[in-house]
Amino acid sequence: MSRKVLIVGGVAGGASAAARLRRLDEHAEIILFEKGPYISFANCGLPYYIGGTISDRERLLVQTPKGMADRFRIDVRIQSEVIGVDPVKRTVLVRSEGRGLYEEGYDELILSPGARPVIPDLPGKDHPLIHTVRSIPDIDRIKALISSHNNQSSIVIGGGFIGAEMAENLREAGLDVTLIEGNEQLLAPFDPELSASLAQEMEQHGVNLLFSQRVQGFRSINGGIGVELADGRLLAADLVILAIGVTPDTAFLLGSGIRLGERGHILVNEALETNLPNIYAAGDAIEVMDFIHGTRTAVPLAGPANKQGRIIADRIAGLNSVYKGTQGSSIIKVFGLTGASTGSNEKTLKRLGVSYRAVIVHPGSHASYYPGASPITLKLLYTPEGKILGAQAVGYDGVDKRIDAIAAAIHFGGHISDLAELELAYAPPYSSAKDPVNMAGYAAENNIAGRVQLFTYDQLELREPERTILLDVRSVLEHQNGHIPDSISIPVDELRERMHELDASKEIWVYCQVGLRGYTAAQILRQHGYQVKNLSGGYKTYRQSQYKPAPFSGPDGSGGTAPKIRGRSSAESEPGLQIDNELDVCGLSCPGPLMQLKQTMDQLAEGQSLRVKASDPGFYEDVKAWASMSGARLLQLDRSPGGIIEAVIAKMKPSSSPSSDVISAAEPASTLVVFSGDLDKAIATFIIANGAAASGRKVTMFFTFWGLSILRKPQPPSVSKTALGRMFSKMLPSSSRKLGLSRMNMLGAGPKLIRRIMASHNVASLEELLQSAAAQGVDMVACQMSMDVMGIRKEELMDGIKIGGVGYYLGEAASANHNLFI
Repeated sequence: MSRKVLIVGGVAGGASAAARLRRLDEHAEIILFEKGPYISFANCGLPYYIGGTISDRERLLVQTPKGMADRFRIDVRIQSEVIGVDPVKRTVLVRSEGRGLYEEGYDELILSPGARPVIPDLPGKDHPLIHTVRSIPDIDRIKALISSHNNQSSIVIGGGFIGAEMAENLREAGLDVTLIEGNEQLLAPFDPELSASLAQEMEQHGVNLLFSQRVQGFRSINGGIGVELADGRLLAADLVILAIGVTPDTAFLLGSGIRLGERGHILVNEALETNLPNIYAAGDAIEVMDFIHGTRTAVPLAGPANKQGRIIADRIAGLNSVYKGTQGSSIIKVFGLTGASTGSNEKTLKRLGVSYRAVIVHPGSHASYYPGASPITLKLLYTPEGKILGAQAVGYDGVDKRIDAIAAAIHFGGHISDLAELELAYAPPYSSAKDPVNMAGYAAENNIAGRVQLFTYDQLELREPERTILLDVRSVLEHQNGHIPDSISIPVDELRERMHELDASKEIWVYCQVGLRGYTAAQILRQHGYQVKNLSGGYKTYRQSQYKPAPFSGPDGSGGTAPKIRGRSSAESEPGLQIDNELDVCGLSCPGPLMQLKQTMDQLAEGQSLRVKASDPGFYEDVKAWASMSGARLLQLDRSPGGIIEAVIAKMKPSSSPSSDVISAAEPASTLVVFSGDLDKAIATFIIANGAAASGRKVTMFFTFWGLSILRKPQPPSVSKTALGRMFSKMLPSSSRKLGLSRMNMLGAGPKLIRRIMASHNVASLEELLQSAAAQGVDMVACQMSMDVMGIRKEELMDGIKIGGVGYYLGEAASANHNLFI
């Protein structure tokens, strides 16, 4: 006689159980209930449909009711919610859109109801512009909202996986995004120093981050929604995504006799059986065993849910499969970066009171000499005896396979020596002869064997300066460019000769950039009788741990900084042009590129050349001025279609005579910094500029901050801007004709009066003075940094305006004998 199996929930666990059971039992009667309109959909892919990575909505539908019926002969009943279970009668109570209220009997019952988003009990929680992300209808509503309306800003509440993915994809969809997180970091599975890298990536792509902030309520504001924060701020947006977590959707089981945990999860054994016979449970609604520690836990992930559904089908079909627990292996894409983890993090180990050690390494994703290698930050946690407890990694490439390898090692009870011994696939495009997994194993082995004692960045605050010395063994330049406070500098290559400078009675705390030179220094010092520790992960990890989101105080909750995305130039050097060194400062803003350029040029010998790539638009003019000032020779300057600027500069022999490209001090020249956007000051500035140009002087006008308003076109073309940029556009005068007076503005009457008086006395208007200055060859330069801050685009400025930075201005000022600040 065939058995009758009912399945509650038609997504990951339920659908997997149904398909597996049919393969094992052709004769079973299988009925699958799903309260929504869709089954077996790709809920993990929902955010990527918003961002456009998944463009075809149908791709989210992995299986359909008809497909399940045709292939597996499964009775799929959508929009049918199970609202009660009677274990004595072996029936479930169903509320169906098509059939009404009815009972259905079972021989075996599989519960996979999943979880529902947490909705905090706050004022305004039912606002129509608040959305959650759990189902196809949820994502349809969000997609329709951002597609059919002029919505430009969004707020995401919650910095977990769904929150981070939605923040990224809303940004990819063109919205300004602010993410609010109640804790001090994003993505709780990661320890803070790794989470910081993911947060930085998000921030560099224009997402505003607010950490340690609590939401107090919601209300309507200006046609949108206002989010009230505990610190008194009110942020406004066009929509809000609520992603603060999920809770098991098990309220319908209350009173059924099925045992639930403290937070409402269904309690099961390793056979995934509940406390009642013939009832099984799987997925986000169950409490399982932590694979590493043997404690009870709940891990709402798709991978475990699918495996659990398969195991339940095996059990019903008579196979002796068991679920051994969950490691919590997970991975996330954050714009260009990938973060992945498996096993326990430090927070979990501390909470459970588990003794552990940690190492952090920063190896390359593949052989450094093969193009495209990028660093991976890999953290390994293990017991003092060497059993692997967990791992986390962040990087642009190769993160997934490293965490997968360590996850497999954990599953089989692996030891750190197993990681050191693993033979992993190697070729230069894919890895290094010593894979990052091997490197983590080596570092941990050295620690366990006592070859090196380690300290971590968070132990720096416990250091006793009177008993220890903090020693930076990087180069002097690296130390000068940034170091841990209170550290002294002795480069590792000079350590043997300068060891006498260290007090042997004190413990030496050594650090380098990533830990490798520190290990070498520690070995040198240890073998000379010093007590020494090395900073795991080096200065790079310390810097990551110091990350704090940029201050954000926008009154409307929108805005965002322009993305600082590293790029590649397609420009090629002239044939025969010798390049002795390379410098990539893409992503840095003025004056960062110039500072890096100077430091690198200082290291070159006379006659050597440097190729530098930069993404800051102002660098195009800055590098020309810097080369003239420094006496260097600019051999090549190109701008690629992608906006990357490439310059080749040669270091020349110092000369007492100025460069031929620089105006001599005897030549009359004037520079004017125009900071003000007041009409009277602008008129005075251009009168001086025209007078100076008419007298034969070379005149350069450098417009910064409010002074940029003078250069704006009366009718600029439509350009894409962030919300913060649009806010500044509304606040700033739209052109020179809208400038106010510094005094006696009289609600706009003053400027009109001044213009009328000027006209009656045949004094040229400001606009005529602008035209005259341009006709006389006055060099008008807009400050790139100020444009970025004020949200002004080049297309909004009058034709013929140059874009430059501080380097350009200083170059002109150095050769001028007349400098004014207005």
